[in-house]
Amino acid sequence: MSRTRQVRAIVSKELIDYVRDWRTLLAIVLVPLLLFPLLFVALPLLLQAEYVERQEFDLNVVIQTDDSVESLKPFLFDTEMELSWETIPVGIANLSDSALEDERIGSGQVHSVLRLQKNIDNGTIWYYAILYDSTDERASEAKRRLLVAVFAWEDEQVNTTLEMAGLDPEKTLDPVRWDGDSQVADVATTGQQAGFALSLFIPLIVATWTATAAMQPAIDMTAGERERGTLEALLCAPITRMELLVGKWIAVATIAAIGVLIQVVGLFLAISMIARGSSVLGMPSIGATALILMFSSILLFAVMIVAFQLALAVRSHSVKEAGTVLGPIILLIIIPALFAQLINLEGIEFWWFLIPVVNILIALRELLTDTVVVEHILLWAGSSLLYAFIAAWYASKQFNREDLVESIN
Repeated sequence: MSRTRQVRAIVSKELIDYVRDWRTLLAIVLVPLLLFPLLFVALPLLLQAEYVERQEFDLNVVIQTDDSVESLKPFLFDTEMELSWETIPVGIANLSDSALEDERIGSGQVHSVLRLQKNIDNGTIWYYAILYDSTDERASEAKRRLLVAVFAWEDEQVNTTLEMAGLDPEKTLDPVRWDGDSQVADVATTGQQAGFALSLFIPLIVATWTATAAMQPAIDMTAGERERGTLEALLCAPITRMELLVGKWIAVATIAAIGVLIQVVGLFLAISMIARGSSVLGMPSIGATALILMFSSILLFAVMIVAFQLALAVRSHSVKEAGTVLGPIILLIIIPALFAQLINLEGIEFWWFLIPVVNILIALRELLTDTVVVEHILLWAGSSLLYAFIAAWYASKQFNREDLVESIN
């Protein structure tokens, strides 16, 4: 009981010291909670504003052709661009040869050039090319509008050709059709669909946020205390180094896990806001067992990551040195997380659940789709506990180093 009280005292001390600053509370509570709701609300508004802005562009386009394109003109007029007509330049290798238009397009004098030429051997075939500057938003928008016009014109040309041949365009071009509503044919509920969609990116968020959320407190409670000279005072207290390690470990894991869980809650809040006004998107349907296992896996992942970060940070003599050491660790977590998103869960091999980092992230993907497989749970939970113990052993070795009591001065 005495050791338990000492560990609790260390945990309380570290948590109080860390959250005493209001900026820390803002970073680990308010920001994760508001991040996704703001993102899901602000991003559609931004996209809508950008779309409206692009629609209001004043665009100058040149149409170069040596043939009559009367049937195309109505579609071009619908693009609401300023149109100029020219003949195709002499001496170009092909219609895509932009050598003669570099200056006009590059300077913005003309935003795009559409070249059209009828095939000499077959008068029903047209060749075209659109010259533009891919780094200019106005030029890209002009190209998009021209393509819309050309494709609509092409559809009309096809329909006209079929009708002249005595064929019904609708029956000829669409001989195989879906009967009814394709969404009704999907046996998955909107909740299951939402859970599957979330499983494609929540594990990546968890991995990234856990690594970043744990890094700062891990550095502050080890290298930070060495730099401030307070770690030596702690080591002189009537506690063992293992008790000190366990206390700091629990404190950092608590901070990291709370930050991640709050971020997941914020994500679910954002989805619920969108789902209220959508007939397609719903809240993910996750059972109580899968939900408990999901939060347990996040906590287990945080415990494992924190142990390694504490072990590496305590070897550093300053906050700057610790940051340099732990920075690349985030990449070692993000890269496996990216691979975990690509793994096919159908008939997945058991050994995936034994690989560090990947095992927890695959487990999260399964649980978000409300898939609970006992064998998989035993594999990822058991392997993660083993890695956590290895990390704890490595951390304890670092906390027992004799040079830990040496002053950085």
